[in-house]
Amino acid sequence: MSIASTSPVAQDRTIAVYGAYGHTGRFIVDELLKRGWTPILSGRDPVQLRAFAATYPWLDMRPASIDDPVSLDRAFAGAIAVINCAGPFLDTAAPVIEAGLRAKIHYLDLAAEQAAVLATFENYSDDAGEAGVVLLPAMAFYGGFADLLATVAMGDWTNADEVQIAVALDSWLPTKGTRLTGERNTVPRVVVSKGVLAPLANPPPTRSWDFSEPFGTQEVVAVPLSEIITLSRHLQVPEIHAYMNLHPLKDLRDPTTPAPIAADSSGRSAQTFLLDVMVRKGDQWRRAVASGRDIYAVSAPLIVEAAVRVAEHPAKPHGAFAPGQIFDARDFLQSLSPEHFTVEITSHDASEAGH
Repeated sequence: MSIASTSPVAQDRTIAVYGAYGHTGRFIVDELLKRGWTPILSGRDPVQLRAFAATYPWLDMRPASIDDPVSLDRAFAGAIAVINCAGPFLDTAAPVIEAGLRAKIHYLDLAAEQAAVLATFENYSDDAGEAGVVLLPAMAFYGGFADLLATVAMGDWTNADEVQIAVALDSWLPTKGTRLTGERNTVPRVVVSKGVLAPLANPPPTRSWDFSEPFGTQEVVAVPLSEIITLSRHLQVPEIHAYMNLHPLKDLRDPTTPAPIAADSSGRSAQTFLLDVMVRKGDQWRRAVASGRDIYAVSAPLIVEAAVRVAEHPAKPHGAFAPGQIFDARDFLQSLSPEHFTVEITSHDASEAGH
């Protein structure tokens, strides 16, 4: 069943945002307010939360610790869903999901960590089904975005031979949360190979990728993130691999690289991205390419759109899902384009693939 945008308005328009004062959390709070929803501001650090909440004195502020289930229950009371943007998700996903299940509310997060997303599917899908709620992990630039693009590229194909994903960034000014997650996430990465999740080769494979302008042809290295897990849940494809160009990885590994810098009144940085997804079946390739600005800021409309669709739809399935499973992927992407990003979809035979 696909959740499209044409659905009745939910009676309850309150969504808890856990980690609201974080870099991406701030974008999510603003996006909810812009759409007429009421965020509950929550997070682990009461000092940071209080300082952030001063900008929104009319909103509820509810500190909560992942080590204190009672505080989480209190924080999410009265909400229809919780958006978890407090990484590392290896630490926060399980307690926040469990609190959401106790409250019988939907759960979404921004996890790029493969292990956290896999654990959500394996450990909580049945419980979510029994509770009558939806769990949507990795509903962000890393994870859900590529999942939606690959689903669109698949189109009417019920299976394919391979999915290749490549990210090009002109820079990467990492947030504190990104750095903390990188330090915490020591779990070996996986890809889909021969139809199963398999360890990433060591050293990671490199190749050349023909991006569209302004990036052009660049060397890329395998960087599989949470999209590998989500895609493996619903696409019949034996090979799924993901890459990134080299320059942003150098930024990420440099401890002196600053945090993101706002380039306009919205708070978005000047960073540009291109997310290129290619699906092959025999000699045919289908390609979906998204381009825009700021990988952190663009995660806000992605996850808020998902939360609103889940909250408003009266006949949704229940359990843990990848976005391409539960949404009409083309409709979803079109609803956010061109305000937040642009998407181009093409098809060609193998001799013209140019990847």
